[in-house]
Amino acid sequence: MTIRVLICDDSSLARKQMARALPKNWNAEVTFAFDGRNALEKLRAGAGELMFLDLNMPEMDGYQVLEAILKEDLPVLTIVVSGDIQPEARARVRKLGAIEFIKKPTDIDLVSKLLQDYGFLRPEDLVEEHEHSPAADTTNTAAASAPISLNDYLREIANVAMGRSSDLLARLLRVFVKQPIPRVEMIARSELSMAISAAQADSSYSAVCQGFTGAGIAGEALLLFADASFNDMAELLHYDDMDTESIQVEVLMDMSSILFGAFLKGIGDQLDLKLGLGHPTVLGQHRQIGDLLEHHSTRQEKLLCIEISYELEDREISCDMLILLTEDSVPFLEQRLQYLVD
Repeated sequence: MTIRVLICDDSSLARKQMARALPKNWNAEVTFAFDGRNALEKLRAGAGELMFLDLNMPEMDGYQVLEAILKEDLPVLTIVVSGDIQPEARARVRKLGAIEFIKKPTDIDLVSKLLQDYGFLRPEDLVEEHEHSPAADTTNTAAASAPISLNDYLREIANVAMGRSSDLLARLLRVFVKQPIPRVEMIARSELSMAISAAQADSSYSAVCQGFTGAGIAGEALLLFADASFNDMAELLHYDDMDTESIQVEVLMDMSSILFGAFLKGIGDQLDLKLGLGHPTVLGQHRQIGDLLEHHSTRQEKLLCIEISYELEDREISCDMLILLTEDSVPFLEQRLQYLVD
């Protein structure tokens, strides 16, 4: 019997990776959805009895898709595949009807085990190597049909690394971190302050930066922390006196240690390299974005910028993290992308 499988992810790279994780001789018909709305349209048309669903998507995220499936009583079983590995994320998708949760990058052996556990992969569902395999044809052809750009690649590995840093933050502070869509673009250093989407022109921020290098890449991580968030964050970190300048510096350093360390390790693991980290430095406090980034304004070379805006649910706390990769890092990243795609 042919199994109808739907893979829903806004990243063409993630769709390809999920397709490759399926058994090659599985008698399955695989189709793809590029966002939540597209997935629901295909489910209503009967395209899937089993769906692999990403959580972090624009327009309609995975949580909203699960809610719609419950409301409409659509006949599909859902396995969530996400970089958001917070305990609360796992609990929420379970409550919304997901049968399992798989963290990114996808574990091929785990996928096979889950398919067997839930009765989707039985001996009679496998075809001999010389026979026609719908899964092999559909996954290889359809997944490869969408081109994968460097920005898409970086957005996906940033998504996984962001999940690790959010998980650490969530466990330490007992909060839920909202997962944004990472923003990736090539910009001039002189345009950096204008390119930060989360920054409010009339707000003041404090900033800390930390350089990093690896075999083939170099750059700096930059954390911009809204001054309006300091008291709430100091309370979560259990500081008693929240108004002194020294406490605010400690809050900055604590946040940068949590977010930079986990995020950069996540990037390094996916690129299969060890990143050396420099010493974190406070760039300034209680200033506007343009003033904090003044040291970039006179330099014209390009930077590959990954922007992630963290928010804590039910808290007036937000911060913006930038990973700024040098233009010389691009050839190495393109080489890694080509290796994954081939």
